[in-house]
Amino acid sequence: MLLQAKTLSAQPGIRHGFFTREGGVSDGLYASLNGGTGSNDTRERVIENRKRMAAALGCTPENFLTAYQIHSPEVVVADGPWPQDQRPKADAIVTKTKNLAIGISTADCGPVLFADANARVVGAAHAGWRGAVSGVLEATIVAMEKLGAQKKNITAALGPMISQTNYEVGQDLVDRFKAENSANENFFTPSPRTGHAMFDLPGYVVARLARSGIACDNLALCTYADPARFYSYRRSTHLKEPDYGRHINSIVLSE
Repeated sequence: MLLQAKTLSAQPGIRHGFFTREGGVSDGLYASLNGGTGSNDTRERVIENRKRMAAALGCTPENFLTAYQIHSPEVVVADGPWPQDQRPKADAIVTKTKNLAIGISTADCGPVLFADANARVVGAAHAGWRGAVSGVLEATIVAMEKLGAQKKNITAALGPMISQTNYEVGQDLVDRFKAENSANENFFTPSPRTGHAMFDLPGYVVARLARSGIACDNLALCTYADPARFYSYRRSTHLKEPDYGRHINSIVLSE
């Protein structure tokens, strides 16, 4: 039902989980642990799935929070629960409030969970290419520091996401990344198709964190390549499916 990073698991007073698609009540395209409130899955099933994820992290359903994600560098601070229909528009959440599970949803993009166990501050960031290149990871670190975290004490973990082998992009994306930093050329390899390249988004995420002085525990699991365990937006698109499920990746400060 959930995967964990060794580095985060070793942090005292921290619970976390990168949830797979297993262990829920949804069926069909959404089988089975679909946590996506933006999907076309039955609302009652999504609610039940999220209840199960909250229980796995030892918190109440109302304290199991996600944002309305917009592929941005926006970060919000959570100090209490918010209604699902009033979710803030952001791609990262930070908190220092106990028993408040903060999470982000993914279906190929990079889920990054952060923790400073000493300062009792945690964060969760949604790092697709748009968010990553526009600074969502760095913005999350800054937001944690404002809550009292120290960069030298922050531990990060990167959960399941699409791998370079399965992530073909157009030349326009290659040009954009090279314009940002010529060294970004190292994250692209040739594609069999002319005018395309294979993008190493996990490597890019890890490199951006390293530039900020944050070591990252990369689970190195590909959502596209493992349909039994993971949802994948790109795989669903290639299969011409009408919709897809969403994973939730969450972290919480325990008592």
